[in-house]
Amino acid sequence: MSARRSRTFAARSAAAPTSSAPPPRASPRSTASPPPGSGVAWRTSGAPTAAARASASPSSGPASGRALSGAGEMAETQTGSLPGIPDGAEERREALVEVYRGASACERCALAETRNKVVFGSGNSDADLMFVGEAPGAEEDRRGLPFVGRAGKFLGELLEGIGMQREDVFINNVLCCRPPGNRDPQPEEIEACRPWLESRISLIQPRVIGTLGNFATKLLTGKPTGITKVRGSAQHHTLGGRPVLLLPLFHPAAGLRTRAVAEQLREDFKLIPGLLTEPLPEPIAAVDDLEPETESDPMERPVEVSADQMGLFG
Repeated sequence: MSARRSRTFAARSAAAPTSSAPPPRASPRSTASPPPGSGVAWRTSGAPTAAARASASPSSGPASGRALSGAGEMAETQTGSLPGIPDGAEERREALVEVYRGASACERCALAETRNKVVFGSGNSDADLMFVGEAPGAEEDRRGLPFVGRAGKFLGELLEGIGMQREDVFINNVLCCRPPGNRDPQPEEIEACRPWLESRISLIQPRVIGTLGNFATKLLTGKPTGITKVRGSAQHHTLGGRPVLLLPLFHPAAGLRTRAVAEQLREDFKLIPGLLTEPLPEPIAAVDDLEPETESDPMERPVEVSADQMGLFG
């Protein structure tokens, strides 16, 4: 497994993925090795870099009628990188830690008053494959981790079916906070949480994003087409100034309710190994249409992160 696949936000299990896992993608970020004797690849230490701090506070610009465009999206440099987005995997991880701290203090919508914990996301912070669900449920809100209930168990089974583990991917949601009674996310909540998702996508830089259900699919594609019409059909998009393949999928919770949906999910997951090795077009320049940050914004206050929370960012 490449260095890109070995950086995790959670403790890795001793078991290795099966031989049916897709081969690692050749890239400059996968050539380095973890520190000798560390036991964990790309474990960070010390204070975040200046680049990390610069990209830690996403702005909240208008989102209606368009797909996600990425935190701090700007015209590209000749090297293909985006200003404000660190190039190195370790620097991007540090930046992600800072984004997590900002999200942990978020008060952008009324869900801040009813949540128990912010569910930022977990998994491999340098993953080729990301999943975006809808919103945390009761168990996720209690534990502060995404997909830890029955739907999460099914998601793990789906990954095992293609020779992968949860530790190989990054899992998050459209919303970081649980809507009361597990109701549908409201437009103002999606808009308020959108910059956090943009930041995660920009910093993790996945090749493939599996959108789980209607809300994630419509938000990331920028189209109103429902999941039943587009599921299993990969789409080329540019998110965060980088090319990415979106794979609309039924939400695992729907598979728990309907056997036919579960079988369709298993079939659609078989597409993922091939998509992970599919060549992507060169990045294209993006237009910066996000609102400028203001130092007076009280919603960007950093918070102290306990040792157990930092275990998310391995």
